This record gives sequence, structure tokens and C-alpha cells, in this order.
Amino acid sequence: MNLIIASNNANKVREIKQILGEIFANILTLKDAGINVDVEETGSTFLENAYIKAAEIMKIAPKGYAVLSDDSGLEVDYLNGAPGVFSARYAGEGHNDKLNNEKLLSELQGVEDQARTARFVCAMVLLSDDFPPIEVVGACEGRILHEPKGESGFGYDPLFYYPPLQKSFAELTAEEKNKVSHRSRALQMVRAELEKKLNQR
Repeated sequence: MNLIIASNNANKVREIKQILGEIFANILTLKDAGINVDVEETGSTFLENAYIKAAEIMKIAPKGYAVLSDDSGLEVDYLNGAPGVFSARYAGEGHNDKLNNEKLLSELQGVEDQARTARFVCAMVLLSDDFPPIEVVGACEGRILHEPKGESGFGYDPLFYYPPLQKSFAELTAEEKNKVSHRSRALQMVRAELEKKLNQR
């Protein structure tokens, strides 16, 4: 089996290859596959956006390739689930991690620790001509810090504190993060569903 990842994000691609690399003979990014489209994500949930993206890429993917798409972001309880599906562009159009983090801290200014609960969410959709769609949602619970900590990771990682390891996501090693992240959990679910479907063939 062959796979196209509906992304060119190097961090995502590396994590996906680590978990699904044994199942697929070839794993390509959009760039590898020569696909240059900007899919408009008009869904109101992460899962809807992941499906929209996967379906659009599937229409133009080479024959014999499955497509894996994800949509992920941060939900903060105090902010009624914001930034949610707008996580990447929370501070405006474009993907500016620094401005997004600054806006989040501003929105939570003066809010006590116990009210700063949040979760990273990752929805994944795998489409193939060989079996019905696989749709999963993985989540990782934590809380928002009062200031950034750590130099690793990307996005909101420096502000997301993960209590079981007593570190921010940006303080975790790649190995630690891959074991507990929302994307890792979603990928493990995809892998389990995929292996189940392949065993039924």
C-alpha cells in the first residue's frame, strides 16, 4: 500500500512515518506527490476539516494511493473551546506561532491555574479505494501556563503543560512527545483500525 500525507509539515510527516511506516511501502508528502492545492477548510470541527482535506486530495491522488489528512489544534475550557479550529490563525491570517501564543496569554491574563484546563485535539481521516473511511479523534489533556517554557516543539507547545510528565510540550523530547501527544494517539487509532481492515481482506 502507498500513502499520501495531506501535509508538507515536516514535524507531522516525521511522526506519521514513525508510526505508520511499517504498513505503507511508500509515504509521500503533498510536495513529493507533486500536488499543490490549497484546500479551504470550511468545517466547524477538526474531523470535518480533516475529511474535507482528505476528500479533495483523494480526487487528484495517483491511483493506488491512500490519503491521510489531519486537523488539529488547541481547546481551552475557559475560552469555551477556543481557539479550536482557528488554532493556526488565532491571531489573524497566516500561521504565526508567536502572535498566537501572545494572544492566548492575553486572553487568559489573571485566570488561575485550575481554570486554565485545555487539551490538544487531533482528528485524522484515512481514505482509500480499498476500504471505508477511517475517522478518529485523539486528545491530550493539560493546562495553559502563564509563560512559555521549553525550546522544542511548535505551535502552542511552550504554553501547554502536561501534568503526568510535569513539563510543557516544548520541554519534552521527541520520543516523550510521540508517546503521549494527541497526534500520536490519533495515529495509533488509525493504525489499529487499518490493521483490522487489512486482516479482514
